[in-house]
Amino acid sequence: AFSTPEIKLGLMKDNSKSSIESTMTHAMRAGLALLVLLSTNADAFAPCGRTGTSIGLSSERNVPVGSKLFTYYDESSPSDYDEDDLVSAKGVEVDMDEGDDIIRDELKRELLLLSSVSNRGEFASLDDQNVITDLVAQLEALNPTEDPAMKCEGEWDLALSSTQFFRSSPFFLTIRAAMGASNKAMAENAFDIHDRATTAGRIGRVRQTIVGDTLTSEVDLEVGVFPGLPFRVKGSVITRASFRPVSSETAELQVGATEVKGSNIPILNQYLDNLKLELPVNQIFERIQGSVPTVELKTYYIDEGMRITRDMDDNFFVYTRA
Repeated sequence: AFSTPEIKLGLMKDNSKSSIESTMTHAMRAGLALLVLLSTNADAFAPCGRTGTSIGLSSERNVPVGSKLFTYYDESSPSDYDEDDLVSAKGVEVDMDEGDDIIRDELKRELLLLSSVSNRGEFASLDDQNVITDLVAQLEALNPTEDPAMKCEGEWDLALSSTQFFRSSPFFLTIRAAMGASNKAMAENAFDIHDRATTAGRIGRVRQTIVGDTLTSEVDLEVGVFPGLPFRVKGSVITRASFRPVSSETAELQVGATEVKGSNIPILNQYLDNLKLELPVNQIFERIQGSVPTVELKTYYIDEGMRITRDMDDNFFVYTRA
């Protein structure tokens, strides 16, 4: 089903592009259709070990129960840093004080400890979420590196996330960008539906490899075939995207193709490797929308071993160098 760009999604392209409303309608439909494609064919990107445990988020943000989204401090919440230091309100900061190295090491140690006991943040309690959010904000304010978006080359493993793990993939980042900033609530609902629909899956390592102008995302999966049976299909979902830093903290991505490799079923593994089957995500968007959405990622912290990147909704992804 993924072998040619002539995949029929039951959508019609608006050749006239006469209004923003029409364009956004196609973008949202494209995103939802691609969610269904990946859910039904790869059962992919489900957070690991989901057993129906709710994170218990505040109802004030209208977050669906069980959605893996962090809450954030309100104005009355205590903090040991000045609110003006939060980088979300300004550009990247560079901390040149050598005496802050010890502080950074302590913050990173505590952050990685919380990651290990909460399965990368998935099962963090509300109190732990607040602590994690605080630690991330403090690290971003103590960033030791100039032009962090331009220093992202290398292999990076996802250590912590304030949202669903699968949203670190260029595939889902592109779907979110296609829906537009004004449709955040719709996007959150769509991602939550996908999350719930794939709870039988288990996610393993999530890795990004950035070399030159290419970002490669790899997500290791285990998918249960039949409920109650011990056999699980394993594989890796690989998505490639262009990677272009455009400012000190900002890089732009455009998704390419997605494929599945490394299946634990010998015949299927050989079949996939021989045929080189890929889902041409970029061509699908070009066919539906006329262009591939551009994704903006902002990196406010990077050092020799850790990178903190935020998406368009300010969700953060903490990576450690592989």
